[in-house]
Amino acid sequence: MAERPSINASPLIYLSRAGLLDLLQIIAPEIVVPQTVAADVTARAIRQNDWLKVTQTPPVPPEITAWSLGAGESAVLSWASANKNTEAIVDDLAARRCAAALQIPARGTLGIVLTAKRRGEISAARPLLEKLRQNGMYLSDKVLNQALSLIGE
Repeated sequence: MAERPSINASPLIYLSRAGLLDLLQIIAPEIVVPQTVAADVTARAIRQNDWLKVTQTPPVPPEITAWSLGAGESAVLSWASANKNTEAIVDDLAARRCAAALQIPARGTLGIVLTAKRRGEISAARPLLEKLRQNGMYLSDKVLNQALSLIGE
């Protein structure tokens, strides 16, 4: 289990809109929300969940800056890079590629739902993924079906 992973705006927004924010606690008891990300999301979600910790992040190192990511993705990856054995929770493909290149553990919203299913925290992933799609998360049928096949659904 990661210690205090950091999360970007899109997973936070999608999970919040779908009423699934508590799934994050399957990943870790506390989740870091970089100050830059907190400015982009509904403050209500953060205020109502004291396990979401708004934190100043370290300066973005040059190896992350080189990827020309958004401010939120850069802050999330900077936190994970500076705090070894933590992961970045990001949906953005470029941010995930940067994480992979820098050997920073990463997962997205889809990965959180799959992890919940694998750990037996939810009985089925499909209804939650459909709910996330209804609340604005883009997930193609192909990717959805491939992911569900990985967990036997």
